[in-house]
Amino acid sequence: MHRAHVVIAGLVFSLLVAAAAQAAATHGMSLYGDLKYGPDFKNFDYVNPNAPSGGTMRYAAIGTFDTLNPFVIKGIPAAGIGGTFDTLTVRSEDEPSSEYGLVAEKVELAPDKRSVLYTLRKEARFHNGTPMTPEDVIWTFETLRTKGQPMYRSYYGDVTKVEKEGERGVRFTFKSADNRELPQIVGEMPVLSKAYWSGRDFGNTTLDPPLGSGPYKIESIDPGRSITYRRIPDYWALNLPVSKGRHNVDMIRYDYYRDGTIALEAFKAGQYDVRQENSSKNWATGYDSPALRAGLIKKEQIPHQRPSGMQGFGYNLRQPLFQDPRVREALAYAFDFEWSNKNLFYDAYTRTRSYFDNSELAATGVPQGEELKILDEFRGQLPEQVFTTEYDPPKYDGSGNIRDGLRAALKLLKEAGWTFKGEKLVNDETGQPFEFEILLVQPEFERIVLPVKKNLERMGINARVRTIDPAQYEKRMQTFDYDMAVVSFGASQSPGNELRDNFGSAAADEQGSQNVLGIKSKVVDALIEELIKAPDRGSLVAHTRALDRVLQYGYYVIPHYHVSAFRVAYWDKYRRPVVSPKYSVGLDTWWVDPIAERSVEAKKGEVVNQ
Repeated sequence: MHRAHVVIAGLVFSLLVAAAAQAAATHGMSLYGDLKYGPDFKNFDYVNPNAPSGGTMRYAAIGTFDTLNPFVIKGIPAAGIGGTFDTLTVRSEDEPSSEYGLVAEKVELAPDKRSVLYTLRKEARFHNGTPMTPEDVIWTFETLRTKGQPMYRSYYGDVTKVEKEGERGVRFTFKSADNRELPQIVGEMPVLSKAYWSGRDFGNTTLDPPLGSGPYKIESIDPGRSITYRRIPDYWALNLPVSKGRHNVDMIRYDYYRDGTIALEAFKAGQYDVRQENSSKNWATGYDSPALRAGLIKKEQIPHQRPSGMQGFGYNLRQPLFQDPRVREALAYAFDFEWSNKNLFYDAYTRTRSYFDNSELAATGVPQGEELKILDEFRGQLPEQVFTTEYDPPKYDGSGNIRDGLRAALKLLKEAGWTFKGEKLVNDETGQPFEFEILLVQPEFERIVLPVKKNLERMGINARVRTIDPAQYEKRMQTFDYDMAVVSFGASQSPGNELRDNFGSAAADEQGSQNVLGIKSKVVDALIEELIKAPDRGSLVAHTRALDRVLQYGYYVIPHYHVSAFRVAYWDKYRRPVVSPKYSVGLDTWWVDPIAERSVEAKKGEVVNQ
């Protein structure tokens, strides 16, 4: 080719690349598909952009707190502290996997998807008025990855380089283009002040209010007992589309209570304003009070489309007692969900069987199509049931008669090397009796666990139930110092990198990680990595179902139950938008009705004292 032609071709190619990079610049990012909201959108559909501001919203928290640094493993952070820090982007709560710029004005995903450029807004400010800079973003990233909670190392593990680009840009470079979720994950990162932390030890607990940037700042604290946040009237992002109609109340306060029973009584007495309820018994009977009968307290069930996640009695696989999957499968027969639902839960719940129930991601039936192809790669490493039988926890008729279940359990235990001697189940080789501790933090759970304990006794198993205070409980769970506990794993519409921390082998040995179960499975690890690299929504669904099925047949938990609605009780001085977000309760979109507030406050003393 003639030299001039080469030069011209090179220029054309450069212009095409530049145009492609420019075309990728946008006001938000979607993992799969298009953004719902265009570049000129005014506000999210699930807010009231004309909501008045003012008033107070008070919540309850359980236990105590001893730090205002929520980013490290040390200490118990104060409730609500996350609202004082802004992030590069904000998640849309009516789309499964979309985010829009907050600190970041725009996002540019490189044509080869090997890097993403976040350009910061000129007006982005910390609470002391200093601008947020690329240097702050870079320092935050490196600090969270080296000194922050273990999950940050899992989340950011595929980022190879972070560097400043231009005056206000930060480019994150990735190991490969396979981790499609990673550009959005770094967008969820809070932006911390490098200057503020330069003279402080980031790894320590602190009760000094850290410099933030969000819509609220700390107004006052009573260490371990309460914390109050005040809305910033001239918040730098007040008029951005992602902020319109949100953060409407002036003051947010959290008061700490010893346990949930005391907290519920305090709510009925008007000591705080809003309460999300997770107990079916409380929801059915616990709110009966003069205030409820007078209409001063409202109860609402707000439907949602969020995957249920998994809550259950979780085994600590680090304990030799629970390393045999037959033992784990057997113990599940001791939980009579149907009896519990009828006698304890007021028939309020659906039995959970999937780590992604209430969504298309749940594995049902037997594997087919792409999911079967994925699992076929691991034949010989998985139980044959994975391919032939739909997973279902043990089912009973609700009468309390579980003899058939106990027989099935004892057969499994016998195969695993356990037999009856007298009235105790003992190990054939060592003579060790089968006994363990069920660790609880909520006294309300005792009524659920005690029938399980009784059924285990019928198998010759001694399960001790121990309820401890929240600080001790959190420490023991962080250090994996337990036998069995109630565990919970949230789920999103687009699962990805968080699964490494929840179920990955590397996280099992890292204290403070979310892999409290101690799962170490090469198949689980491989499925997580393939899921993260899923090229489209269909592939993501198939890979998630495959992972779900393998987790189900690992018998790592005894699944509990779920409900497809948020149960919210509140004193009737709040209003909320007509449209609710699909994937959250949206309390930050509520506002105080001043007329209703005056009416409630005028009647409260009279009614509460009846």
